[in-house]
Amino acid sequence: MVDLGSDRLPVAVIGAGPVGLAAAAHLAERSVPFVVLEAGDAAATAVQAWSHIQLFSPWEFNTDPAARRLLAAAGWEEPDASALPTGGDLVKQYLQPLAELPALASHIRYGAEVTAISRLGIDRLRTADRDAAPFVLRLADGEEVLARAVIDASGTWRQPNHVGANGLPAHGEKDAAAWINHGLPDVFGADRDQHAGRHTVVVGAGHSAANTLLALAELADTAPGTTITWAIRGADPAASFGGGSDDELPARGAIGSGLKMLVETGRVTLAANFRTHAVRRLGDDPSRDQVELVSRALDGTERSVTADRVVAATGFRPDYRIVDELRLELDPIMSAPRALAPLIDPNQHSCGTVTPHGYRELAHPEPGYYAVGMKSYGRAPTFLMLTGYEQVRSIAAALAGDLEAAQSVELQLPETGVCSVTAGGEALALRLGLTKDQHEQLLHVTAKHLGTSATASDAVLSAATELGIDQTAALQLAAYAADMFDAPGAPGC
Repeated sequence: MVDLGSDRLPVAVIGAGPVGLAAAAHLAERSVPFVVLEAGDAAATAVQAWSHIQLFSPWEFNTDPAARRLLAAAGWEEPDASALPTGGDLVKQYLQPLAELPALASHIRYGAEVTAISRLGIDRLRTADRDAAPFVLRLADGEEVLARAVIDASGTWRQPNHVGANGLPAHGEKDAAAWINHGLPDVFGADRDQHAGRHTVVVGAGHSAANTLLALAELADTAPGTTITWAIRGADPAASFGGGSDDELPARGAIGSGLKMLVETGRVTLAANFRTHAVRRLGDDPSRDQVELVSRALDGTERSVTADRVVAATGFRPDYRIVDELRLELDPIMSAPRALAPLIDPNQHSCGTVTPHGYRELAHPEPGYYAVGMKSYGRAPTFLMLTGYEQVRSIAAALAGDLEAAQSVELQLPETGVCSVTAGGEALALRLGLTKDQHEQLLHVTAKHLGTSATASDAVLSAATELGIDQTAALQLAAYAADMFDAPGAPGC
């Protein structure tokens, strides 16, 4: 017989990704019983899907304090705080060792996909005795797990947004699915043959789109016939270029600067005001035939782009169908908890300006249920892993009865401000595969060319050519230098 005492049932954590494992680490530190239910066959399966991508935030912003403490006690060697990991590095050097710690490993169940959550013997309509009833989590195989609380860190990876500009699937999108990649394709690895020597249209205006466009431009240097079109709904791509040298995370600013230069030099063709209405197959073989993306303006006029492949870098959205029997209060615009929504509104905030928040802002009318991490942000793209770590620290403290700690703020996000050209350049150089010595040599040779070059951009291009750096890398490095030194009021050299 199951003991239904609320203090004896575990907290159920859904998902063994970065935020889910951080939640487990905080619960373990506080000796709160827990179980982690992971749908995949290993920890961080979503991160593994983009293991080839380099993060724009360094290690110091990608690890959780409680997780670090547990790992350090087991002899873990912490990575260089200033280095930029790839998704694969994050799994291999941090998440996998964390999941294998004795304090966590015996509490993680793999292949445990949660398909529905409710209260034991009570549906959404009943109020009497609701708070005292345990949560019941039904798994895909029919098993049910009881819990005193639920921390839902299942993320959004399995729920990509559609190509259609109005949030609905474009007409024909489902039939053309074999031509469409969602997320972040590995254009130098597993997905190379789909893009090399072919025309790819990237739909979307966020950092995922920028990463893919930069990678495709580098692929074009070695694969003749590779062409790229960037389709955005807006008229001006400036917002996608980000803060450049003013960005609080230099690698993120460098990505935007590089993309700006690729558009300005024609390496990437911009299709602005492109609102995808339909996707038409031009054959039946995805390895040979093409698709046509059709944009329809508000006045009904149409234009189209023909592609061999489409990358839908259109973001992701949370799937709340598993909690249909719970009482949630979600913002009608962002699908985030109502109290959290104004703090993360992408019309007002970047990920570095989001106010740190915890269990109070994440609470719902359903006591004990918390969506955290990417899922808590709904449709907002302003999430940083550090923010998710602070969320679960606060929730774990609240569940342990330590309300003073739960209400405190223990998070400092990267501040907005001018980063040094060296830091930003190093971040970009690392992303392009250059060593620290090569970057320093580039700075030295650039200085030699500054006196005879019209702009800092021209000086970097000359230096990169002299050092044998490929054209795309040179363009991106030049863009970042131009953003630093050619802007009004920027320091000279």
